[in-house]
Amino acid sequence: MDWKNLPGSGGGVEDRRGAGGLPGGGIAVGGIGGLIIALIALFFGIDPSVILGGGNGGTTQTQSQPQTRSQTQPQGQSGSSQATDEAYQFVDRVLGSTDQVWESIFKQAGRTYTDPRLVLYTRGTQSGCGTANSAVGPFYCPLDNKVYLDTSFFSMMQSQLGGGGDFAYSYVIAHEVGHHVQNELGIADSVERKQRAARTEAEANSYSVRMELQADCFAGVWGNKVQQQANITQADVQEAVKTAQAIGDDNLQRQARGSVVPDSFTHGSSQQRVNWFMTGFKSGDPNQCDTFSKAYNQL
Repeated sequence: MDWKNLPGSGGGVEDRRGAGGLPGGGIAVGGIGGLIIALIALFFGIDPSVILGGGNGGTTQTQSQPQTRSQTQPQGQSGSSQATDEAYQFVDRVLGSTDQVWESIFKQAGRTYTDPRLVLYTRGTQSGCGTANSAVGPFYCPLDNKVYLDTSFFSMMQSQLGGGGDFAYSYVIAHEVGHHVQNELGIADSVERKQRAARTEAEANSYSVRMELQADCFAGVWGNKVQQQANITQADVQEAVKTAQAIGDDNLQRQARGSVVPDSFTHGSSQQRVNWFMTGFKSGDPNQCDTFSKAYNQL
């Protein structure tokens, strides 16, 4: 992936790294393997209680991923306030390209797209949704229209997921921007109302799964639109596919607990995440990302 061919965001990245941060809280799980699984879950916005609840805390191995040709290792620079380090440049260009893609899609639909901002931070910071720390992982806050990303995310992906890669990193950023798109379209508010009215936890979780799979599909739409500009190869696509497989609820639960509880899924199975990302990537059409019109067992 030639991410340096992508446009910058024009000031859309807010760099709070090295600002002192907030005290970080620990993760109370048993065993090194349990901690690794929890970190993977948290860095992808997955509630670790879904994965670790009822687990035995035993040692678990994460599924490794092969190295690919395109391996940027943006570590960030502690205390950096200059937009010169590679981590900043990478995030800025990915964000800038999502802005460009969604502005065009919204314009074609006769709508106006408001670009989100992305906050880079270390350890902790304040968001419109409350205090954020590194344990929260990348997330989107609809109250301030910002994506929050701790710069240690990149190195964690590489060390714990076994490789990562530029397009895998980009996929996760584009997924969070996908939640902003949902907010812009009013989908997020609608789902929140349905979740509040849900009669069971399983029903509420089912709406969360639909939201996350749609964000995966929206990330695929972005990938489709930039594939020529960024020279995205099949190897790059496999980076994203392997990441989607690794962070499926079933895979994480199986590694952490030895069993799978579908009613507790909040993000979707590995196969569902791959299928919906590829639906967006192959079609480039956000109208193909309607995860809400399908029967739940057909997602």
